[in-house]
Amino acid sequence: MLIKPYLSKINFLIGRNPIIEKAEGPRRFIPEGYQSVVLISADFELAWAWRYAKNGGDALTMALSKARTERDNIPAIVDICETFNIPVTWLTVGHLFLESCTRENGHSHPELPRLAHFENDFWKYSGHDWFEHDPCSDCRQDPEWYCPGLIRQILDSPVPHEIGCHTFSHIDCRDGVCSPELMKAELKACKKLASEWGLALSSFVHPGHTIGNLDVLKAEGFTSFRTDYRNVLGYPRRHENGIWELQQTAEFSFRKEWTVKYHVYRYIEIIKRAIASNTACVFWFHPSFDPIVIEEIWPEVFRFIDANRDKIWVGTHGSYVDFLESNAFS
Repeated sequence: MLIKPYLSKINFLIGRNPIIEKAEGPRRFIPEGYQSVVLISADFELAWAWRYAKNGGDALTMALSKARTERDNIPAIVDICETFNIPVTWLTVGHLFLESCTRENGHSHPELPRLAHFENDFWKYSGHDWFEHDPCSDCRQDPEWYCPGLIRQILDSPVPHEIGCHTFSHIDCRDGVCSPELMKAELKACKKLASEWGLALSSFVHPGHTIGNLDVLKAEGFTSFRTDYRNVLGYPRRHENGIWELQQTAEFSFRKEWTVKYHVYRYIEIIKRAIASNTACVFWFHPSFDPIVIEEIWPEVFRFIDANRDKIWVGTHGSYVDFLESNAFS
């Protein structure tokens, strides 16, 4: 037996993961008439997320494979969300809005500043240009890098999904790696493209959990970001600049060491603990995950959420922050 999955089960059993946070006046974080909040968000990236991955092998080949799986999964995700009326906050890499792009004097997106070489827990960038893998073609030739059709499918759904921001090109956002000028340029590029779709972006997630440039986020009109410092059933935190931090509870993923039955039990038990403790449950996922999550795990988990709507307030990051601003902290 592998030790790490076994220890994870033990920590879950004894209540160490996720941690249940205490707060003064917790009811102000939970809409009237409910006992808990459930939020679900997706890091919507296609190939942009994995091209400098450090987990062995050919990173670009893996990036393209992940993107194809993500493309296959998203229609099924939209369908199951419609079946159970579950909204998702889609934190979207801005480049995915594009039908196509071209090089200017040999450079892709020359209007954007570039990251210098860096390394973090997940990526190592030592290439010659941050956009070196951008095919500068279109969504028919290279669907791993563009997907306006999938974004349109999400927006056309009767479920009130939210489109959020995951930077334009999946950058490392840490202070000291990403300058405020680069962060601002990436955000403005995303906002410009979204505005052409009639969308105003307000929710943000840092790629690779590279938390930084929070004042730039606030200045560009973003109201929340999600963190992964620990797994928590707790409450959002309002920073001094007014932006809200949503603490993650758990990632929807498939671990081969666990049975489907255990996955279902674990996710439903997390939600039960949120109800019992009057806390917010912040789930997230990569749409490139194993499709078994959609086919065998989510139907049971989503059915439980749907059957307990009298206790659970289910919404997007943006709608939850709207509640916080207009009700609890007005």
